[in-house]
Amino acid sequence: MAEPATIAIVDDDQEIREAITTLIETVGLRAEGFSSAEEFLSSPQAQDSACLLLDVRMPGMSGLELQRQLVAANWRIPIIFVTAYADDDVRVRALAAGAVDVLPKPCREEDLLRAIQTALTQA
Repeated sequence: MAEPATIAIVDDDQEIREAITTLIETVGLRAEGFSSAEEFLSSPQAQDSACLLLDVRMPGMSGLELQRQLVAANWRIPIIFVTAYADDDVRVRALAAGAVDVLPKPCREEDLLRAIQTALTQA
């Protein structure tokens, strides 16, 4: 039996990471939370992630900068932004760089699960 896909959650808000983890696990997927882009990049589990849920604004490296670095490194991981800062500029930049979706925070559970399913079919 194949291991369930692991969804990486990068958000400096622990409550958000925990809520998304609970949601993801209810549909049979695994979740791994990271409090910063730097923590994600330095983790051995990062390479095993099937999808990346990412906030835009965090202490240290921003979500858009992490996306830029992953794209530059040819790291093919689908990215979904879940952010309170989803203005038109952020949305356009994220989607132009290949993000699967940009969802407002808080987002509806069904919207997030739909975006994750889309991301996993693209992986």
